[in-house]
Amino acid sequence: MKQYTVAIVGATGAVGTQMLQCLEEQEFPVGELKLLASPRSAGKKVETPWGEVVIEAAAPECFDGVDIVLGAAEDDVAKALYPEAVHRGAVVVDNSHAFRLDEGVPLVVPEINAGDIASHHGIIANPNCATIIGLVPTWPLHQLAGVKRMIVSTYQAASGAGMPGMLELEAQIGAMGRGEEMPTPRAFAAQLASNLIPQIGGEKFEGFTSEEMKLQNEGRKIMHLPELRVNCTCVRVPVLRSHSESITLEFERDITPEQAREALAAAPGVKLVDDLEAESAHDRWPMPLDTSDQDLIYVGRVRRDISNPEALRGITFWCCGDQIRKGAATNAVQIAKLLTE
Repeated sequence: MKQYTVAIVGATGAVGTQMLQCLEEQEFPVGELKLLASPRSAGKKVETPWGEVVIEAAAPECFDGVDIVLGAAEDDVAKALYPEAVHRGAVVVDNSHAFRLDEGVPLVVPEINAGDIASHHGIIANPNCATIIGLVPTWPLHQLAGVKRMIVSTYQAASGAGMPGMLELEAQIGAMGRGEEMPTPRAFAAQLASNLIPQIGGEKFEGFTSEEMKLQNEGRKIMHLPELRVNCTCVRVPVLRSHSESITLEFERDITPEQAREALAAAPGVKLVDDLEAESAHDRWPMPLDTSDQDLIYVGRVRRDISNPEALRGITFWCCGDQIRKGAATNAVQIAKLLTE
């Protein structure tokens, strides 16, 4: 089997660290590994399945001889470095927003539009985490009945803000438990422990935030549905890891809850957990604790949308998925593995 020189940009962050683990789990054919990060991390040594790797400060010359780049850096770094990586012969799978809606850059969820990878010009974009988690179970239902509209509320974990977000929530919970003064919020706009924050991202369109608009704009591109309508509200919740979403879909054709469950149970990347009479709560419905540190999107609470005036044309469900894994690192490594095939 051919082996590849792989570079991870942002290798010391939550997503970059997870990318390294996913490469091992998916038995990616790594011949040589390069770990790139900010100058303050340069020189640190990391033990990997492919030997000890010294972290380098990310710079254009680091991509010489690299076949595949996994990007876990911010937009400004992505825009500055990834075109250079492509110029030097690499293919980039980028987790930032920098190129997601650019024409000529495929935006890929392998369970949905793996075929789009073939049209890349050096950069392939990884979608937003909430987009991936919501669309993986939406896609098999769309194939069955043709989705027209989505009404979505997301309940996004602290992990969506990376390691700083998770550490901040842990520090706040610890301070509460010890009766100490609450640390000043830095990763979030307000205290997250024992609270909800009903805004993620800045204002983008008619009061909707940038995070909320991603589901519509990215969903249209991924599913090839330019007329898809999405109404989304994104909320930060005091959960360490794994995003949850409440989704109502309106379809072109009739669909029953039984048909929806059958399609979801057979769909790749999905686990149906939908038994309200089960003895264990873990078998009744998906929860963030159950979906953390694994790659499937759990789906439950499948039911008819009783507010839909057109009989049998609406389905509501609840889903949960690990933001760091399938919502970011795993999806990127899955794309990279398809490149090798």
